[in-house]
Amino acid sequence: MISLCSAEFAVYNKELYQFLVNNRAYCIKNSYTQIASIALEIDSVDPLVVFQKLSKSDRLNFYWENPSKKEAIAALDAVTKFKFAGKERFSQAEKFIKDSLGKIVNFCNVNHYFTKPLFFCSFSFFETNFQQDYPFSAATIFLPKWQVTRKNDRCVLVANILVNADLNIEETLEYLWRKVTTINILKYNFVDLDDSRPEFIKKSIAKPIKFKLSVRSAIESISKGHYSKIVLADALNIRSSVPFDLFKSLNNLRQLHPNCCIFSTSNGRGQNFIGASPETLIAIRNQKLIADALAGSAARGKTPQEDAKNADRLLNSEKERHEHSLVIDFITQRLFSLGLLPQVLAPRLRQLSNIQHLWTPIIAKVPRNVHPLQIVAQLHPTPAVAGVAPDVACMEIRRYESFERGLYAAPLGWIDSEGNCEFIVGIRSALIDTSTKSSLLYAGAGIVPGSDPEKEFAEIQLKLQALLKALT
Repeated sequence: MISLCSAEFAVYNKELYQFLVNNRAYCIKNSYTQIASIALEIDSVDPLVVFQKLSKSDRLNFYWENPSKKEAIAALDAVTKFKFAGKERFSQAEKFIKDSLGKIVNFCNVNHYFTKPLFFCSFSFFETNFQQDYPFSAATIFLPKWQVTRKNDRCVLVANILVNADLNIEETLEYLWRKVTTINILKYNFVDLDDSRPEFIKKSIAKPIKFKLSVRSAIESISKGHYSKIVLADALNIRSSVPFDLFKSLNNLRQLHPNCCIFSTSNGRGQNFIGASPETLIAIRNQKLIADALAGSAARGKTPQEDAKNADRLLNSEKERHEHSLVIDFITQRLFSLGLLPQVLAPRLRQLSNIQHLWTPIIAKVPRNVHPLQIVAQLHPTPAVAGVAPDVACMEIRRYESFERGLYAAPLGWIDSEGNCEFIVGIRSALIDTSTKSSLLYAGAGIVPGSDPEKEFAEIQLKLQALLKALT
């Protein structure tokens, strides 16, 4: 571990000092700006504590945690960022990442998985937002100034620093070591939790009549052959007596949903999009890809017997299995189109705290010439969040839904310089605005032949209640 009293400090400092001297000299000679990415092992801290203590509402930030994998990342502020909308947003984001990587030089004496700088990405469901004042861009990618990652019990700080002819190396090193010391002290801290429960002074519940009419209309369109599936979502608008506590909500989410990916991304203007997603769009480690086919749902039972009965009914439901097969077929066909050779693993249940899903993992090897964002662009939106055929379903979604989906049901995640990445689908999510004390909660349900409007509405309420519990 690194600390100010470490016997290795002088040696380590000299290596780092020379690294910065060399890179500043290169920048002076070539009239160039580089990004020095410095990886240092630090004491084992909770990244959510770091996120709470050091993040600022007027800066971009990103929080990511997979409790089941014992992985958590806090990304603070941006050293470089990119925003874009339109059909080319994925390819433009890929270009931005590649261009940025060409400017990065690495300093690392740590043997740890997360020593590479990570680019954090959020894309909206649609390529452009119809709601002009929607608080997030259709594509946002940023490289953080500070990245604190914990894997198992080991922590790494990655500092990304602009290097140019004007860099004051002594001041930079002093600032860096102060930051290390500040973060190390946080190993003794826990997430500050306010025990008070906010009162909801206004709560507009999902309109049952309107939603059920939309489901009936969609079923009729399916019967006429316009499309074979559509996912319809609803939103719950909440106003609180006090500002929502972002960090308390994230802590609640990781406690309540340990088998999900907990996430939060900010826009630097006081709004955060947060959630606990059970669905991995893609995860790539050492060129090995895994994608989740996740569709078909049932409630958890109140007793083991009821739980097993619900699971058995889900596994044997023709309607749920059909909905699930549409997702499998879509993912495998899209991967084939990129030259990948996907393998479909055995189906199983994904059992969460209040709901269970049919789940089929799909794996493939990714060639070096295929960028992760090319795969994301091919897979989004999957039938699990849009429908079949996706283009037609998306047009219908715009017609049926009266709110802007924005980041809901869209890809969010990170990419490193080696092509490792993880993207989830932003479901079981909420848009929090601390300045207005308001929150918009999202949930959806897949409509296929045999869907029942009453049951689909009940499924959405089940998902919304799980989110509501975390926010309160």
